[in-house]
Amino acid sequence: MITVGIIGPEDLVQRVLAVGTGSAATLLPLPYRHESETVDLVGQVQEKVDAILFTGVVPYTIATAAGVIDRPSMYVSYDGATLLRALVELLRLGHDVTRLSIDTLRRSEVLETLIEAKLPTEQIHVLPYRAGLTSDDIVAFHRTARERHDTKVAISCLGSAFHLLENEMPSVRLAPSRYSIQSTLQALVLTTTGQHVGDAQVALGVIELPEPDEALAGDLITLGGSLAALPDGRNLVVTTRGLLEQATEQFTRMPLLDHLAARHATARVGFGVGRTAAEAEALARRAVSRAASIGPVAGVVSMSDDVEIVIEPASDQDQPAAERGPESLPLLARRVGLNTQTLSRMRELGASLPDGLTTQDVAEHLTVQLRTARRVLKRLERAGLADPIGSQQHGRTGRPPTIYLIRL
Repeated sequence: MITVGIIGPEDLVQRVLAVGTGSAATLLPLPYRHESETVDLVGQVQEKVDAILFTGVVPYTIATAAGVIDRPSMYVSYDGATLLRALVELLRLGHDVTRLSIDTLRRSEVLETLIEAKLPTEQIHVLPYRAGLTSDDIVAFHRTARERHDTKVAISCLGSAFHLLENEMPSVRLAPSRYSIQSTLQALVLTTTGQHVGDAQVALGVIELPEPDEALAGDLITLGGSLAALPDGRNLVVTTRGLLEQATEQFTRMPLLDHLAARHATARVGFGVGRTAAEAEALARRAVSRAASIGPVAGVVSMSDDVEIVIEPASDQDQPAAERGPESLPLLARRVGLNTQTLSRMRELGASLPDGLTTQDVAEHLTVQLRTARRVLKRLERAGLADPIGSQQHGRTGRPPTIYLIRL
């Protein structure tokens, strides 16, 4: 059974524990007194948990911005049903729900909920959460909205901000719904379990060199694999997907290829990742053939779901993907297996939706079918350019859409 760490304020951590009792995971409570403790908490428990569930977008964004998360992580979204229940309660208490200030939620989420409830939206003021936003910033937003726009109620998703506001003006603190907690926890458990299973997949590599290389075995130490000679003179490497991902930094660079390039004018490396050895070998042979078509020195990783990742020597890979400028799009396109125009449009979409996007967003932006949009996101995820960060609820029935953060 996997262990999931629950990070957030004490009351929300306890709420998640109460809702998640009996799930297919061991839940480890990790409450904080203030969201500024998030980074330290993550650092203290990374080796004790298989995944991390944040009780909201605020601690998740803080941890993501600090770059301290190295395992599957999601946050519980505050869906439309949560806001709707708060509005109903405010109406019951006699408050004016047409003049509100709301923090943390996306403006589109807020407006969609109000429109569905047939409420006016002209006097609704929203401050979406972004990296670097503090509780003081959020409190200032609500105070300004009251002073300049005569808002009647402040609705906050951040406990530290709510406690500062509740004595100044009518205030409500939102808490995630039971359904939102259950669905996000289930998605995180499935993602983590799938990753563990994936780590054990067979990974076979075919290495094509112009001449024998006695130093090759030493280059393969980080892969923890075995080396054998093929009848055609090429070399076969046997390892697992987990070790391959680790040695290639999530398929973003290949030190093995760098070492070979330093000793040989030509070096092609193809890895295949499959459910069986036969499937992995077939994919590896396809990958090394693709590498040969790219240039004298290239590496390719092929996977069973038609994902093909191109990796070139370190001279072209010395910057993390998130730091590469627009000029790197052709290189990224070759590595990911998408054309440059598609990556450029995905970069535009990611910039316009910095809090995350769904398959539907991609389909609409690229004018493609949902099936194609899913394939694009999957390729970006495998290349480390897209991260699933949660699910979009909005009171929907059925499986909620996954939200992805784009790193182009």
